[in-house]
Amino acid sequence: MTLLTADTRNSASSATRELPASAVGVGPSSRFPALPRPTLEWTPEIQAATAHLYERMARVIPPVEWPFFAPYVKAINDLKHVRNATILAHNYMTPEIYHCVADHIGDSLQLAKLAAKSDSDIIVQGGVHFMAETSKLLNPDKVVLMPDLKAGCSLAESITGADVRALRRQYPGVPIVAYVNTSADVKAEVDICCTSSNAVKVVESLGADRVIMVPDRYLAQNVAAQTKVKIIAWHGACEVHERFTAEEIENYRAENPGVKVLAHPECPREVIEVSDFAGSTAAMIDYVRIKKPARVLLVTECSMADNVAAETPGTEFVRPCNFCPHMKRITLPKILDSLLYVREEVTVDPAVAERARRSVQRMIDLG
Repeated sequence: MTLLTADTRNSASSATRELPASAVGVGPSSRFPALPRPTLEWTPEIQAATAHLYERMARVIPPVEWPFFAPYVKAINDLKHVRNATILAHNYMTPEIYHCVADHIGDSLQLAKLAAKSDSDIIVQGGVHFMAETSKLLNPDKVVLMPDLKAGCSLAESITGADVRALRRQYPGVPIVAYVNTSADVKAEVDICCTSSNAVKVVESLGADRVIMVPDRYLAQNVAAQTKVKIIAWHGACEVHERFTAEEIENYRAENPGVKVLAHPECPREVIEVSDFAGSTAAMIDYVRIKKPARVLLVTECSMADNVAAETPGTEFVRPCNFCPHMKRITLPKILDSLLYVREEVTVDPAVAERARRSVQRMIDLG
């Protein structure tokens, strides 16, 4: 595998770059006037209306916290019907969002497919900005809301459309695959998108001897280990997954005999090699649901362990806690405000959207 070094990357790339222009939010939509704010009090009525939800959450949300969450949960679920809105929640959302207000949950590929099928007027994205952009690409006539537009992604912000154009010049004729963890600007410049669950399939579908993968170098390394296609990798990384080390995993094993280690493909190759299983967040969840290990360690963003633990009471979770500060910007109060005031709408320039949509749709059409 060829890894692009700092010298071969466009100097404009930086993980601290401002969000792309396509991620800019706008104010309340004229189609949806603001609604009055509900009274957010813990009452016997709220307790009764949300009791069935807390029954599932009791393992991961302390009783002292539920009186704060429950009024928001009730208000948001009521507002979804008023607004004809759908909430999409990534597997890294916190449990009170993931299990209590989300209509659809999943990894990036699952959410992209669900977004494409949505018949709601409004889509609220529980995730980060590139996910909201993807939903907008697949639903150009719908209102897509991002409860906090500062919910970015270190990986997505490591590359720009200009960087991809520079790669085209440097490697003429070599197809370029973009991880969905990229901006619409980047998606518009590549041949096809992929997720961690279908990356090998996407790469091999191109029928090329060499393929450029952007922006995650660790995902590229892990794909390279599973295919004969030569991979040229960008130098980006997820700030959550790159912190895990093989030594750390081995220490967890020593302290927790019999633990099954499930790792995300955004982790360094040496972490994958000392794990029992590697796969997307959806594949990791399926592993726990189907195999029901007595003890498991999920090498990924820490909220996912809470979400899976809530529905798999027979499994003990060893919990390394590398959390994503961007995902944690999405909260129940912000989701409520986005529905009340229909603000923080995500828009994508139509010229960019048309080209970006093609690369996403090609991924979806691949199956």
